[in-house]
Amino acid sequence: MSTISSSSSKQSGAPTAGRFGMFSGVFVPNVLTILGIILFLRIGWVVGQVGLWGALAIVILANIISFLTGLSLSSISTSMNVRAGGNYYLISRTLGLEIGGAIGIPLFLSQAISIAFYIIGFTEALYTIEAVQSIDPRLISTAVALLFGVISFIGADFALKIQYFILAILIASIVSFFAGGWGDIQAPLTDFQLTDGNTFWVVFAVFFPAVTGIEVGVSMSGDLRNPSRDIPRGTLLSIGVTAVVYILVVIWFATHLSAETLVTENMAMQSIAVWPMLILFGVWASTLSSALGSILAAPRTLQAIALDNVVPKFFARQMGSPTEPRVAVILSAIIAVIVIWIGDLNVVAPIIAMFFLNTYGMVNLVAGLEKLVGNPSFRPRFKIHWSLSLLGALGCYGAMFLINTPATIFALIITYGIYFLLQRRHLTRTWGDMRSGLLFSLARSILLRLEQMDLTTRNWRPNLIVFTGQPHNRESLVELAKWLTLGQGIVTFFQLIIGDADQMIEGGFREIAKKNIKKYIADHNLEAFAEAEIVDTFEEGALTVAQSHGIGGLEPNCIVMGWSRTLPGLTTQIAIMRRLHGLGKSTLIMRTHPEFGFGAKRRIDIWSRGEEGNADLMLLLAHILLQHGDWQEAEIRLIRVVATEAGISKIKTHMTDMINRVRVSATPIVLTPDSPGESIKSIVKRNSGETDLTFWGMQAPSINDTAEYAAELEKMANDLGAVLLVHNGRPFDRVLSEES
Repeated sequence: MSTISSSSSKQSGAPTAGRFGMFSGVFVPNVLTILGIILFLRIGWVVGQVGLWGALAIVILANIISFLTGLSLSSISTSMNVRAGGNYYLISRTLGLEIGGAIGIPLFLSQAISIAFYIIGFTEALYTIEAVQSIDPRLISTAVALLFGVISFIGADFALKIQYFILAILIASIVSFFAGGWGDIQAPLTDFQLTDGNTFWVVFAVFFPAVTGIEVGVSMSGDLRNPSRDIPRGTLLSIGVTAVVYILVVIWFATHLSAETLVTENMAMQSIAVWPMLILFGVWASTLSSALGSILAAPRTLQAIALDNVVPKFFARQMGSPTEPRVAVILSAIIAVIVIWIGDLNVVAPIIAMFFLNTYGMVNLVAGLEKLVGNPSFRPRFKIHWSLSLLGALGCYGAMFLINTPATIFALIITYGIYFLLQRRHLTRTWGDMRSGLLFSLARSILLRLEQMDLTTRNWRPNLIVFTGQPHNRESLVELAKWLTLGQGIVTFFQLIIGDADQMIEGGFREIAKKNIKKYIADHNLEAFAEAEIVDTFEEGALTVAQSHGIGGLEPNCIVMGWSRTLPGLTTQIAIMRRLHGLGKSTLIMRTHPEFGFGAKRRIDIWSRGEEGNADLMLLLAHILLQHGDWQEAEIRLIRVVATEAGISKIKTHMTDMINRVRVSATPIVLTPDSPGESIKSIVKRNSGETDLTFWGMQAPSINDTAEYAAELEKMANDLGAVLLVHNGRPFDRVLSEES
C-alpha cells in the first residue's frame, strides 16, 4: 500500500511560496499563452470561414466556457490553502488522489508535449527567414527546447523576467496591427464562406485551444505569495483582457480583408499592420512565451504528483535548489526533445487539447458538486451558484466531443485507465475529500425518500443482521449471508460483547472488535458492514440491536444467528425469536452438518405445516439461494405432511397454486405417515436425511413451552444435514404472490 506521510501543507521538498504576485505569477503567463499562435496565424482564417458574426459567436462562446471555468477555479482556490500543483492539487484535495492522479498525470504529459508543440510552431515561423532554411528544423527546435530547459533549471525568477520582454514584443505587434488600416475600413465581412467541408463547429474547434491557456497561471500556485487571492484575480483578469483583444482582432479583420485573403494567407496580419515585421516578431514571441509557460508549469505539476507518492518521489527532487523541481524540469525537457524528433504533432495535438479540457471540466464539476453537497468545510470567499460551474463542465465536455470525438474517447480511456491503476494501489492520504460528502448527501436524500415510501413486499430485499461475533469463528453464517444478499441486500456482521460496560469501554474492546470485523470483510472481498456493541446479556443486546439498527426504511428485516452449541443457548435463541416476532422481525437460525457443512448443494427441502405462515419466506429465501452460482444446480422441494391420503389432492393443489403465484421453481410433495402414529421427526429423517439444506418453519411458542420446543428442534436436527430454522416475523404470502 502506498502512503502519504504528511499533509499537503508540509510536503517534504515542496518549493517555498511567496516569490510571485498576481501580475507576474498568473496574469502575465496566462496572457502570453492565450494570445498565442492562434491569434497570429488562425484567427484570420476563422473570420474568413464564418464572417464577423460567426467569428464573434465563436470567440464569445469559447470565452464563456473559459470564464465559467475561471469562476469555478476561483471558488475552489478561495476555499483552501492552495499549495504546489495547480489544478492537480485542487482536484486531488477535493475528489481524492485516484481522480487527482488520473487527471494530473495526463495533464503533466500534455504540458510537457506542449513545450515541443509551441517550439515547433516557432521553428516553422522562423523558416520564413531564408538564412535559416538550410538548417534541419529539428536541430533548431531541439536547441530552443534545451535553452528553455536551462532557463527553467536556473529558476522561475529568471524565466518570468524573460516573459516581460516577450510581453513587450507581443504588445508591440498587436499595436502595429491595430495602428494600420485606418484608411481602408470597409463594410464588415458577414457571410459564411466555409471551405473544404468545414462546419461552424470545425471552425470553433480550431479556435477553442486559444482560451485554454489559464492552466499556466494556476500551475504556479506553489510559488505565489497568496494563491487564494492571486489565482482568482489573475485568472479572471487575463480571461477578460484576452477576450477583448480577440473580439477587436475579429472586428479589425472583418472590416479590412476579403474572405479569400483571410482563408489563404496565414500571415494576413502583416498586410494590415503598420510595421509588418513586428507581426513576425509577435508570432515568435507568442510561440516562445507559450513554450516557456509550459516548461514552467509541467515540472511543478509533476513535482506535486510525486510529493503525493502517486509517482516515484524521485521526480520531486530539487537537486540543491531551494525552489526549483529540477528533476521534473529535466524530464519535461527530455519529453519535449523526444516529441520534437518524432516530428508530426497532428495526431498528438488533439489529444493534448482533450486532456486540458478534461482538467477544466473536472474543475467545474468539483466546484459545482462541492456547492451541491453542502459540505460545511467548503467555504469559498469567492461565491458562485452551482449551476454556473455545472454549465462550465457541460461546456468543456461538450467542446471535447465537438472538437475531436476519437481524441476525446482516447483521452477518457487513458484517464480512467490511470484511475483504476491508482485505485488498485490503495493510496492513502491525510486529508479528507469531497467524495465522502457527496456520498453522504446522496445517502441522506435517498434515505429521506425511503422514509416517505411504503416499502411493500414487491420491493423486499434481505436486510440482515448476522450475529457472527468475529466472522472467522462462524464462516457458515458468512456464507449464508453472502448467498442470501447476492449484492442486492444489506448485511451487517455484528459482535455482541458481553461484560461490564466501563471495563470494556476503557479497554477499547468495541473499537478492536469492529476493526477486526472490517479487516475480515476487506480480506474476503465481502460487501458488508461491521458493527460491535457492548451489552449486559446476549438476549437483551440482540433485541436492542434489532430495534435500533438501521435508518430511513433500511431497518433490518431478518436476524441471523448460529445454532447454539447448548440446549439452554438454543432456548434463549427461541425466546429471542418469540420477542422478535412482536417487533415484526424475521429470525433465521443456521446449523451446518459438523462433517459435511452444506453438503453438495444439490437439494433444498422446505418443510411447511401450513398454519405458521413461514412457507412464503422460506420459498423466497430458497429461490434467492438458487440464484447464486454455488446453488444453481439445486432443486427445491416444498414438503407437507397430512394425516391421511384423503387430504393429499387438496393440499397438493393448494401448494402448486402457491408455487405458481410466487413464481418459484419448486416441486410440491405431500407425505403421509408410513404407519399409524409415526412421528414428524421420523418422517423428516426418512425424507430429508440425505438433503443438503433443510428449511424448517418455526412457531412462536409460549414462554412456558420454549425450552421443550427447543429440545424438539435439537432432536429433529440431529438426523439431518444443514438446517435453517425460519420464522417469518411479517408474513407476506398473499402480497408476494399478487404483487411481485
